[in-house]
Amino acid sequence: MRSVLPSLLLLLGIALPASAAAPVQSVEVLSEPYRVDKKYASMMGPMSSQKVSLEQSPWPELLWIVGYEARMVGADGESPMYQEFMCHSNLDLDMTQHAKLFGWQKRSANRLFTLSQGQFEIRFPEGFGIPVLSLEELEITTQVLNHNVEPADFRVRHKVTLHYVRDADLSGPMRPLFSTSAAGLVLLEGEGGFFAVDQPESAVHGPGCLPGMAAWERVIEDGLGRKFSGHWVVKPGREVNRTNVTRWMQLPFDTTVHYIAVHLHPFAESLTLRDLTTGEDVFVSRARGPETGIGVDHVDHFSSGEGVPLYADHEYELVSVYENTSGEDRDSMAVMYLYALDREYRRPALLFDPRKNKGGTS
Repeated sequence: MRSVLPSLLLLLGIALPASAAAPVQSVEVLSEPYRVDKKYASMMGPMSSQKVSLEQSPWPELLWIVGYEARMVGADGESPMYQEFMCHSNLDLDMTQHAKLFGWQKRSANRLFTLSQGQFEIRFPEGFGIPVLSLEELEITTQVLNHNVEPADFRVRHKVTLHYVRDADLSGPMRPLFSTSAAGLVLLEGEGGFFAVDQPESAVHGPGCLPGMAAWERVIEDGLGRKFSGHWVVKPGREVNRTNVTRWMQLPFDTTVHYIAVHLHPFAESLTLRDLTTGEDVFVSRARGPETGIGVDHVDHFSSGEGVPLYADHEYELVSVYENTSGEDRDSMAVMYLYALDREYRRPALLFDPRKNKGGTS
């Protein structure tokens, strides 16, 4: 039976800059209990999804998501548990509805956040957030894995916490973020490993991704007769895979990226987002595995109030490096989740605006 235990907490001591200072609210959600009774590879363990709302307002109210975190706990919802049991914790939003509410012209995937081994928390730079309306429903999907513990018989849960501020509580404007991503791919079928590039040129688009084998059944098609996988098999030894991600990212305008989260699997060494047009690295994330066993202990993330430029007319490449020392085939993924300044943001016309009622500005 699914258990959703939301509780609103006023977190003292967490403040935004003076221009937008507001108390940070939190909603805490527990997944249903999972039984871990054997080894599970990535994407193969028990999973579930559940709906959650940030606030039960009688009118649409503007809120700003400023953070997301997930931890593994025991069945009681509190006891510490092995964090290596986490496969991932995803937060999704219906972007078709969101685009209508906010008057978006750009396209964006439903996925807002993914946390996995190596990174269990995202906190945006102070004064930045993702705007949502209180009437929008969010979906949390959690899944467990077990690479190392055998024999096993554990009852575990994901404890997920969403952090946000109410626009009505702000004393100044927030800086709006929107999410996009860059995903590593391998070619399953078709000519040339360039996602959605009709006539690739190596000097412009890079060398393209490797041909490979899918580790999971999902197949991604680019509309040009090619099939790809974003979850692939890494053979024993070293693998360097390069994917042109320009059309995957679909940058709608020149902007700056202010936070980057990274999703990698065991035996990853690094993940790099490279600007092919300038020849410069946007961000290099280093990964570190455990001293014993299989897993990911740490991945570097990027956070900056100043940000790093991204350009709509540049070509971008994602470079993943895996060193598979296990002696057998392993599954892999390589994703960067990018949170960039939304230059087309317009404050939505709300049915009721509490800022106006208390003398605030819209």
